[in-house]
Amino acid sequence: MGFEQIDRTNLAEVGGKGVHLGELSKIDGVRVPGGFCVTTGAYREILATASIEEQLDRLSRVRPDDQAEIRALSAEIRGVVEGVAMPGELVTAISEAVARLGDQAAYAVRSSATAEDLPTASFAGQQDSYLNVVGTEAVLDHVRRCWASLFTDRAVTYRLRNGFGHRSVRMGVVVQRMVFPEAAGILFTADPVTSNRKVATVEAGWGLGEALVSGQVNPDIYTVRDDRGEPVVTTAVGTKQRAIEAVPGGGTKEAPVDPERQARPALTEAQAVRLVRLGRRLEAHFGGPQDIEWCLADGEFHLVQSRPITTLFPVPESADDGNHVYLSVGHQQMMTDAMKPLGLSVWQLTTPRKMHEAGGRLFVDVAPELATRSGREGMLTALGRSDLLIRDALESVLAREDFIPLQPDTGQGTGNPHLDGPPSTIETDPAIVAELIAENRASVETLRREIQPLSGTALLDFVLADFDELRRILFSPRSHQAIMAAMETTWWLNERLAEWLGEKNAADVLTQSVPGNVTSEMGLALLDVADTIRPHAEVVAFLERVAAEDHDDFLDELATLPGGREARDAIQGYLDEYGMRCAGEIDITRDRWSERPAMLVPTILGNVRNFEPGAGKQRFEQGRQEALRKEEELLTRLRALPDGEAKAAETKRMIDRVRTFAGYREYPKYGMVCRYFVYKQALLREAARLVEAGVLRAEDDLFYLRLQEFQEVVRTRAVDAELIRERREAFRSYEALTPPRLLTSDGEAVNGEYRRDDLPPGALAGLPVSAGTVEGRARVVVDMARAELAAGDILVTAYTDPSWTPLFVAIAGLVTEVGGLMTHGAVIAREYGLPAVVSVDGATRLIRDGQRIRVHGSDGYVELLD
Repeated sequence: MGFEQIDRTNLAEVGGKGVHLGELSKIDGVRVPGGFCVTTGAYREILATASIEEQLDRLSRVRPDDQAEIRALSAEIRGVVEGVAMPGELVTAISEAVARLGDQAAYAVRSSATAEDLPTASFAGQQDSYLNVVGTEAVLDHVRRCWASLFTDRAVTYRLRNGFGHRSVRMGVVVQRMVFPEAAGILFTADPVTSNRKVATVEAGWGLGEALVSGQVNPDIYTVRDDRGEPVVTTAVGTKQRAIEAVPGGGTKEAPVDPERQARPALTEAQAVRLVRLGRRLEAHFGGPQDIEWCLADGEFHLVQSRPITTLFPVPESADDGNHVYLSVGHQQMMTDAMKPLGLSVWQLTTPRKMHEAGGRLFVDVAPELATRSGREGMLTALGRSDLLIRDALESVLAREDFIPLQPDTGQGTGNPHLDGPPSTIETDPAIVAELIAENRASVETLRREIQPLSGTALLDFVLADFDELRRILFSPRSHQAIMAAMETTWWLNERLAEWLGEKNAADVLTQSVPGNVTSEMGLALLDVADTIRPHAEVVAFLERVAAEDHDDFLDELATLPGGREARDAIQGYLDEYGMRCAGEIDITRDRWSERPAMLVPTILGNVRNFEPGAGKQRFEQGRQEALRKEEELLTRLRALPDGEAKAAETKRMIDRVRTFAGYREYPKYGMVCRYFVYKQALLREAARLVEAGVLRAEDDLFYLRLQEFQEVVRTRAVDAELIRERREAFRSYEALTPPRLLTSDGEAVNGEYRRDDLPPGALAGLPVSAGTVEGRARVVVDMARAELAAGDILVTAYTDPSWTPLFVAIAGLVTEVGGLMTHGAVIAREYGLPAVVSVDGATRLIRDGQRIRVHGSDGYVELLD
């Protein structure tokens, strides 16, 4: 197929690169060297002849990290493909196409797989391309090499890691007339480092672009901001010591660049601006930021490729062209993973604050708060107490005074009750907490009873209406006052005792083992389960097999073993109370412990190994006694100060207050998750009915529909299967993205910095959230269900939500990449007396599993000791 025959509908026939070249060649004023594609039909014929089914089966079962096996199988397949004879009909077709373009011309022969240059996966550099191929026979030979390059080690590994089947990807081949440029390079129409969509980056070097793409030269770099009248251009000229040049007769060579040209810019600023404007046209045509390969020959730009930039985090959609500042909800909720559409819609129905979606995550636009001085000060103050990186990111955006200009104060506050509300005046009375918990429990029980008989449209109408009750309970003024009382009292204690006694983070010890904390009780309760299991060797051995096989349907078989009935009842009792929880629990679609009880088994076995009987109650009592001793010590020291009796009396009132309300901080979310699980079970029952009726293909199709969309599917008994397929694909791509703490409407991702000069060399800065210093072995854990922890280990992970609490009983310290002073991991670390530092950027990458580290929970940093 000639480029002129190809458009975006031909992906299956010519692959991603071929499609983009066909589209490029149709844009007026864009110079694209002529060429054609050998279609995937030819590749399919060759593969059928090659008889590699057995090797493909073996390759599909290989783990992505088994490089030795990948290398051996890939080499075997490549050898077979390269040795297959081309059918005469195909040889004739390629030869005639080359003759039309010039059989003595030079060509680039380039791979173009069907899973290449896609919006969700670039596959850049995974297959091979060849430059300056001269003569028909050489073109035919290099087409075969491109087919075989679908099975390079790197291409196979990339597919395995990104969930692409080896048979589902087919190879087209691009054959394109060569351009022999003075300069060549890459244009990114969005900044590849900051993701700012209004800043383009041009990289340029002498000769063919291969030297630059392969990293052999330091290119010239031009950044062009072209959204404000006169473009702003900055230039950094690289020392371009090498260039790739064409060799007469075919092939390329590396050659030195003359010294006087090495430091000379390859482009003028005017040429860089002209290239970026050309890139903007391509961006508009393809509907998103592009990574463009270009050549400059005889003063004109020739484009030889354009592909989507797949690494940029998407920008939330906005109803206007104004500037917006989006804060990550996931960083506040300790769940930065991508969420499926049902999970996103349920969370949006839960909270009254308007949320914006991007990349499978939720963001809040705080531009209205930042537009007034009082809103700006309130937000920076609140964030200064909870997440210093988000505060720094905000400050860096606000430093650009024209991005969010200050408006006159309206006197109406920020619209955020956490920033606007007066100090909590709720009475210090434990009965208030008991009443709030009882009301929440009763509401969930009513929901369970009333939802049970419902199905069809009645069920969906009921669930959507019940969000009013969820919000009434979750955001009741009295509940909010109780939570704020704990937070405000914590701040008061830390600030006053630092001022009066020089005591740092005093509230950390004073809030150990507070009553009524449902999350910390959950961790201790699993120690009680271990106590029931520990005496029964057959039960322990059985559970070890369950953990190895990840087998969830084990409780009935467990009951047949000696001691197994008691073990089953203990596990089931735990699930009855806490089985609605799981990692990432704010996403209703995530598997719950009750649905996959094997997720808990490794932690139970760890408790069996690491603890003595009665450890749960001993742990709680130990923390309570430490808090009492700390209280007595502080009050004694205060009484020795001027006006000491008054200071001590006021501090005692505040200690009583924080211990009354601190435990309740965790309950509203527990009640919300209980409610979510009731909704989920009912919705899955309805999805099962739709599968039986042939409306849905699978029950989990439900997860790729918003709740309101599922309501419509139930009503009409019809579903858009293509929409569900597209959303499944999009979710897979979102999983690979890392959400920023702050995102601007320009697409700029800002994560903030710690601006500290008081750290030891090489230390990692973070936010101090639980006092104390501990040294131990780092265990870098990405999946709670696969955590292998020993007593004294320090848990290092991306984030922890309440579901991680059972692990906290076994560890000596905590380090996370995400978190704030009042997020769940910090609250539970303080209650358990674990030194903890959170919001350590890149912790799971910079700290190695097994490395000895020292956690400074009072000062907010981590030392790497070996």
